[in-house]
Amino acid sequence: MTVVESTELPFPLLKQGKVRELYDVDDYVLLVASDRISAFDCVLPDPVPQKGEVLTQISAFWFRRTEHIVQNHMVSADPDEIVRRVPELEETRDRWAWRGMLVRPANPFDVECVVRGYLAGSGWREYREGGTVCGHQLPEGLRQGDRLPEPIFTPATKAEEGHDENIDFEQTKDVVGAKLAHHLRDHSLDLYEYGSARAGERGILLADTKYEFGFATTGEILLIDEVMTPDSSRYWPEEEHEPGRSQPSLDKQPVRDYLEGLAEDGEWNKEPPAPSLPDDVISATTDRYLELYRRITGEELPSLSST
Repeated sequence: MTVVESTELPFPLLKQGKVRELYDVDDYVLLVASDRISAFDCVLPDPVPQKGEVLTQISAFWFRRTEHIVQNHMVSADPDEIVRRVPELEETRDRWAWRGMLVRPANPFDVECVVRGYLAGSGWREYREGGTVCGHQLPEGLRQGDRLPEPIFTPATKAEEGHDENIDFEQTKDVVGAKLAHHLRDHSLDLYEYGSARAGERGILLADTKYEFGFATTGEILLIDEVMTPDSSRYWPEEEHEPGRSQPSLDKQPVRDYLEGLAEDGEWNKEPPAPSLPDDVISATTDRYLELYRRITGEELPSLSST
């Protein structure tokens, strides 16, 4: 099993994030998801095999199926098609195949477009304090993990480091303008409705998710980055959903649980450098990502089904 911690391709590096590297390749951008994993704003020293492939291919799955809602930046996530368009990438194919996506360049907007269908995370914490989430007044008596009366748009400002900051819709209009704010809200809610329905058919609850949008060079508004992945979303197995407690999720929960245990025992203060992960935690996390991919798409990961 190939593990990719970083790619270091012979092309201009536009950006390196906690998980992804973006390269300038001809008229496109190659967005490559590594197997790096982060938690509590720290990149961990141990990668999670096939995580990057799952992130890229589940994004590709959703990009293909949501074009009727909003156009997106994806050109292709198929290695053969990518090489056909950019032949110079053939020599480094083993480093980016199935984890690389060729995309159209776009300038991202300065807001994260979060949609919540269930009460969890920072939304639950805010609700306990005042009964609201990002300016939305919610009914009294909701429990952690409860389904909301209807999905709500709860944007956040982007942060290069640390946590994003939740803002309300009026603040969103101040950041991007009223017309664009309405546009982003409506697209985000439509995307969530579609994704939630598909996940529900597969026995999974899409608790919340984050979308990013940007302007293409042609002026179009595009859905960009990743879409409804286990890194940008909370996915809960429907059969294990039980309001009133924290829900088990199909993502890096084994990593979070392990690190929380270290913190509770006074063995880590949630500051860099992050500790190493045991093999069983790494394996369990890979299994979570692969299970989500299979359940959402109904298929095996392409790199596995083609071997």
